[in-house]
Amino acid sequence: MARQIGRVRGWLEVSALAVPWSVLRMLPLERAVRVGALLGGIAAAVDYANRSIGLRNLEIAFPELTREARLTILRDAYRNYGRMAAEWVHAFALKPTNIDRYVGYAGREHWDDAIQRSDGRGILTLTGHFGNFELLSIGHALHGNRVALIQRPNRNPVLDAAVTARRERFGNRAIPRRGAGLTALRLLRENWMVAVPLDLDNRQGVFVDFFGLKAATSPALARIAMATGAPVLPAFMVRSGTSTHHSITCLPVIELVREGPREEAVLENTRRYTAVIESMIRRHPDHWNWIHRRWKTRPPGEARFY
Repeated sequence: MARQIGRVRGWLEVSALAVPWSVLRMLPLERAVRVGALLGGIAAAVDYANRSIGLRNLEIAFPELTREARLTILRDAYRNYGRMAAEWVHAFALKPTNIDRYVGYAGREHWDDAIQRSDGRGILTLTGHFGNFELLSIGHALHGNRVALIQRPNRNPVLDAAVTARRERFGNRAIPRRGAGLTALRLLRENWMVAVPLDLDNRQGVFVDFFGLKAATSPALARIAMATGAPVLPAFMVRSGTSTHHSITCLPVIELVREGPREEAVLENTRRYTAVIESMIRRHPDHWNWIHRRWKTRPPGEARFY
């Protein structure tokens, strides 16, 4: 993770976003989301540095597609960022009485199965920076289900505080990634649901295949699952078309591998988790954060390519 910048610089960066945020906040949510998508499309046209990263990633993930097809996915992903921004500035307008209008569930039977398997040991949720991931914990809490989210702090401390305030508003917990293991174990003993995003580059991670190329991935979820026996439930936020309605999409619990040497089991479990994330991205390629340097850390002897 990049080192956090100072608060003065943080305020300056946030101030640069004040005007578009204010415009989006003044509009009704549905109209703000349409405007946000338009702004996202403009960003896709001018953000040359990040666009090159996105296209490199899409070339890795979808080598069979034409460059124009990859550009279409990337533009749609930028539009998704714009919609997210519009929904983010309206987050404090969400409440238990209106959340059904914006967030529902799909695959709820898999969550029920995870609760049964848990037997009071808590639930580990496999997720990623997918769809409007900020609404995942907020929507879940507004439906009466608190969640603790292990997060990588934002490099901008002012923005980080604003994000955390939204995530924790309805009883959720935001857990900084560094040193999160002990906190996660305690919360699982208290029967919490602990969400772990597993789609970011991790310099201390293990290497597993992600779209056919080795990607450094945190083994923390596998280690915690093996230590506690808590079921691992995949859950991702999926938008309905271009609307303001989302589904917290639950998938079947991922069976835990315990056989064989411990580190081999950790590797296999992490591989299984990563495969689920890849399958969701293939189903909804515009939902993922393509401008993240997911393959930045390379195995020993391999050159970096970003």
